[in-house]
Amino acid sequence: MALAQRQVTVQEGPLYRTEGSHVTLWCRVSGYQGPAEQNFQWSIYLPSAPEREVQIVSTADPSFPYAIYTQRVRSREIYVERLQGDAARLHITELQDRDAGEYECHTPTTDERYFGSYSAKMTLMVIPDSLRVTAVPQTLNKVERDSLELKCEVSKSTAQHSHVSIAWYRQRGSEPPVEVISLSRDFVLRAGSTYAQRQATGDIRLDKVGETTSKLTIYNLHPSDQGEFYCEAAEWIQDPDKSWYAMTRKRSQGTIVNVQATDKEFSVRLETEKRIYTVGEPVEFRCILEAQNVPDRYFSISWAFNSSLIASLGPNAVPVLNNEFAQREALGQLKVAKESDNVFVLKIYRLRLEDSGKYNCRVTEREKTVTGDFIDKESKRPKNIPITVLPLKAGFAVTAISRTPGVTYNESFDLQCIIKPHYPSWVPVSVTWRFQPAGSTEFHDLVTFTRDGGVQWGDRYAGFRTRTAIEKAESSNNVRLSISRASDTEAGKYQCVAELWRKNYNSSWTRLADRTSNLLEIRVLRPVTKLQVSKSKRSITLVENRPIPLNCSVKSQTSPDSHFAVLWYVHKPSDADGKLILKTTHSSAFEYGTYAEEEGLRGRLQFERSASGGLFSLTVQRAEVRDSGSYYCHVEEWLLSPNHAWYKLAEEVSGRTEVTVKQPDNRLQVNQTHKNVTILENQWVTLECLVSSRTSPSSQLSVEWYIWRPGHPEKEAVARLSRQSILRYGELAALGDLRNRLHLESPSQGLYLLTIQNATVRDSGAYDCRVEEWLQDPNDRWYKRAEDLSGIITLTVKQPDPTLQVDTATSNLTVQEKESFPLDCSILSRSSQESYFAVAWYNMRAKEGGGHSEEEEREAVLSVGPDAVFSQEAGRWEGRLRFQRLSAVLFRLTVLQAGVADTGNYSCRVEEWLADPNGVWYRLAEEESGAVAVHVQDAGSTLQSVICSNDALFYFVFFYPFPIFGILIITILLVRFKSRNSSKNSEGKNGVPLLWIKEPHLNYSPTCLEPPVLSIHPGTID
Repeated sequence: MALAQRQVTVQEGPLYRTEGSHVTLWCRVSGYQGPAEQNFQWSIYLPSAPEREVQIVSTADPSFPYAIYTQRVRSREIYVERLQGDAARLHITELQDRDAGEYECHTPTTDERYFGSYSAKMTLMVIPDSLRVTAVPQTLNKVERDSLELKCEVSKSTAQHSHVSIAWYRQRGSEPPVEVISLSRDFVLRAGSTYAQRQATGDIRLDKVGETTSKLTIYNLHPSDQGEFYCEAAEWIQDPDKSWYAMTRKRSQGTIVNVQATDKEFSVRLETEKRIYTVGEPVEFRCILEAQNVPDRYFSISWAFNSSLIASLGPNAVPVLNNEFAQREALGQLKVAKESDNVFVLKIYRLRLEDSGKYNCRVTEREKTVTGDFIDKESKRPKNIPITVLPLKAGFAVTAISRTPGVTYNESFDLQCIIKPHYPSWVPVSVTWRFQPAGSTEFHDLVTFTRDGGVQWGDRYAGFRTRTAIEKAESSNNVRLSISRASDTEAGKYQCVAELWRKNYNSSWTRLADRTSNLLEIRVLRPVTKLQVSKSKRSITLVENRPIPLNCSVKSQTSPDSHFAVLWYVHKPSDADGKLILKTTHSSAFEYGTYAEEEGLRGRLQFERSASGGLFSLTVQRAEVRDSGSYYCHVEEWLLSPNHAWYKLAEEVSGRTEVTVKQPDNRLQVNQTHKNVTILENQWVTLECLVSSRTSPSSQLSVEWYIWRPGHPEKEAVARLSRQSILRYGELAALGDLRNRLHLESPSQGLYLLTIQNATVRDSGAYDCRVEEWLQDPNDRWYKRAEDLSGIITLTVKQPDPTLQVDTATSNLTVQEKESFPLDCSILSRSSQESYFAVAWYNMRAKEGGGHSEEEEREAVLSVGPDAVFSQEAGRWEGRLRFQRLSAVLFRLTVLQAGVADTGNYSCRVEEWLADPNGVWYRLAEEESGAVAVHVQDAGSTLQSVICSNDALFYFVFFYPFPIFGILIITILLVRFKSRNSSKNSEGKNGVPLLWIKEPHLNYSPTCLEPPVLSIHPGTID
């Protein structure tokens, strides 16, 4: 026993369906086991998540749909139609864009075991609905047998290949629509059953007009055609199974057509203008048919003269003429035609005497059979119309007249040639105008109005043709000659000649008579000028480099077409006449005058004309002082003659404009404030030169600094900054060291700063600055417009005030022979931190052999200059001195190997030296310290000898109380203790450096019983 294999199949894809349409997808199962009714479940795999199944609907499980489809399933927008037990169809009643994807139809198994396929997939593509069906809604009222035309526009923009079908329908009220005609998707044209017969006879047509428009045409409307007509279009696409599917179907708005039944009766009448004519005059007979729906009926017309057939016209409106009238029609003398659907015309262009008689027309209605043949039905004719043709009279007279014998240039004038009697316009009369120019004796043909109505111009006066019109009156042969835009060439004498003609049967012409008119003299005058130029005077004062505006106003002119030549002049007091600056011709050409060439004005002139045309302006750019003068314009009015030649009609001079050009007012101002500035030597000082106002923002300034030093008769230039910002030094700065110490700058506009660096006393003096303002003239040349001096700045540079102060306290010092004693020189204050000191020690002792103990002699011990150079040691001091600089303000001189001769008063003198900015040292101050009384005791001396040898001590011991003596002993002990510590420091102990001291040189010999001696020499001190 063989088991069948389950097989699920779905509709082949991909399917393309339009958004918003109703879509169905079928699914069937075969080879299954179990009940005959199988269940179906539909799911979708969206393009955004092709691997995720989204359940849509199931025939078995109401809870099968996912949330996004639940509402659509409940509302029956999506449902499954069971076709039979093993086949079903999925319906999506309103397709949405999100419904595109891969659909899967699944059949739950009812088999004993899985065998075969239980699901199948297909792809559904959703595309936009681009079908558009439009027609103009309207209501049309038609008459039976009228024609009806309706248009419908169908368009689509589907990217896929698709076809469109179009069908027209007629509907009456609630009745079902009746198909009129349709064009299938395969381009097969087929009429509905109701209109099939009428399509076969050609009364129903469907035509394509353009790319998207179709036109329905119904001929010979019937009352049954009444109703609403609309068109319906469908867009078809071919599915993968090769079947065609209508994706979208739409209809247009309707047109209401009302058809009124017609009456078959008709009437005929015959008309003409008059009954009496002259030979050669035209005549027209009009046969008028009065009936309903004439275009849809068939009529034939026949014309008769004196009961003889002239011509006939069938339904095709082709005339057929008989005998002699056919010849006259061939010569253009007669015409039979259909003017409209109900008007038929017989026209004889030139009547003959023999054309007198009775005329009539007959109208017969005909009916067209199915075979296309016509059969006559009813026939009608109006009453006869008789006409009379009279012969032409040959006697006539010609007169030439004019109402304007005198005309002005560019005006028009008319000449009329009057022929009496007044022949009708159809009478062959030729009229020739002849012309004799002023100053000539010969006449020449100007223009001829020929007998056949043509115009022939003469060869001599071709210029007349463009400005002359010739016109023949409709009611007569009078000819009017109109000449426009008259000029000199039209002035002269005019006359006209008329000729009466007759045309023979053989088309030849016979002149019956001719007449010549009187002479007319026409004078052409130039127009009277209305030129007026403004005479107003004015004065202009302006600053150079500004524009000079000059106006020339034409207040009135002769013609709106006037052109003007404008000549501009300038008159100066030194000249007898004005000089031409510029000329603009009437054709707007420029010509420069001699003044413009001589003064170089070409590049500075600007000429303008206002849009209205009456105002001319000349602007002299970048005015100079020499441009001052009296300006005026000379205007010439030019007109264009009718011969297209320009002529000067008038000229006039304007009022004068007095122009004064001056240099700009001097507005230069420099700050005049006087100042006193005092600084110390070696400081920097900045001197200010402030320009508070200037003549022009575009001016350039040069600044020069001066100094007036005491004792000098004149000011001396220090530095100059030119207008081009070039710095030059004066002789004072160039020769001295001042040049390297000057700095000139301008941090802002109008502010100039002179900085003197490291000022010296020689820089003292009265400083000021001179500012020159330079302006640029219109020729780009710079000139000095003004100058001004600043206030005086008195600069005082002084040396620092001396504040040197040395310790002036006195002291006593007693030492043993062969010991050392220090002499300190302490500076308590200094004038400057940059100063250097020269120190000298002196010994004052009683003069030997002096009579008085107060007499002392001063002996220099040692001096050290500000440059650290030592003086030569005195003889007895040689080798026994040691110099130390303990600090910047403390100097110490130590005397070694003291002897009794060293007893005396010691002091130091300090000189303070300072360097000026040029590096030259000068002595600023000097001070001397207090005295140090030194007593050197002999090694074998007693206390008594010590006291007695010192007068002060002697008095102190014997005259002051003992307590004071005790205090003095304590003081001496303290002084000695301090001197020992100082001695140790001077030897480099305790980390105190030996200032300016190199290693001392000891003179020592082992055989010498004397102690070593420290010898110090100039140059051994750092």
